[in-house]
Amino acid sequence: MAKKEYAFYPGCSSQLKASASNYLTSTNSMCQALDVKLTEIPDWNCCGASIGYAEGGELPRHVLNARNFALAEAHLPGKEIVATCAACWLGARESKDRLGAGSQLLADTNEALKEAGLHYKGETSIRHMVEVLIEDLGYDALKAPVVKPLEGIKFAGYVGCQTNRPFGIVGESFENPVYLDKLVETVGGEAVPYDQKVTCCGGALAFSEPDKSQKQIRDIVESAYDHGAEMIVTPCPLCQANVEIYQSEINKKQGTKFNMPVLYYSQLMTVAYGGSAKEAGLDGQLIHAAKLEEIAKK
Repeated sequence: MAKKEYAFYPGCSSQLKASASNYLTSTNSMCQALDVKLTEIPDWNCCGASIGYAEGGELPRHVLNARNFALAEAHLPGKEIVATCAACWLGARESKDRLGAGSQLLADTNEALKEAGLHYKGETSIRHMVEVLIEDLGYDALKAPVVKPLEGIKFAGYVGCQTNRPFGIVGESFENPVYLDKLVETVGGEAVPYDQKVTCCGGALAFSEPDKSQKQIRDIVESAYDHGAEMIVTPCPLCQANVEIYQSEINKKQGTKFNMPVLYYSQLMTVAYGGSAKEAGLDGQLIHAAKLEEIAKK
């Protein structure tokens, strides 16, 4: 029996062959090393993270999340749900809070779910993977499987906004969360001081107002360089994609020479636990993390 077991919600971006599939690859490898079992929720659906901003309405967004909760309650009773995507986690946490506080919203949601033969009971909770790692396992347990310490690599811990407010890791500061720094240090890397760790990456503006979004990204990457970082590490798929992908566009427009790898904490941990570059999903990076790849080859 695994040390810990959870119902798993991968989310659209992290599923197989999606934009953040390397996140899923490295999460699976990391969990195997930690003896954590993730069982995917059968027939899960999109969390609807963006429809609330596209005039989709409040009820459809909460019904989408409630359906995932109801499926987990039916098929994986007693198991907490774990999500790796910050937006999925945040949206589902909000839905759970709202459904728990509003009798009419709950009634309307279950009326909609009845069409699919489902009922939301509110019996399970949803956690972000970093919550599970830190709150359920702890830093000592996360350090135990390390066989290839990430010595000599300096990382900037970029938390972003969605995994920090209004929810977050127990005991962490909203303004200066240090859990990513601690995770980096746990696997032997060096966390550098970083003044952009909770700045928004401008992901919601990437298409509608790209200049504003790219200004955000430039500030994030420049700060990492200025503080001596060689790589950025994040818990958010949107942050990872946005900050990595648009560096080349910023270089073209502004004459910069950005080439900063942007990685998930799970990729660092997988390599430190002895995983190969493929098992860590490093082949999915647009900007290759050469130093991390070298450690993975040892």
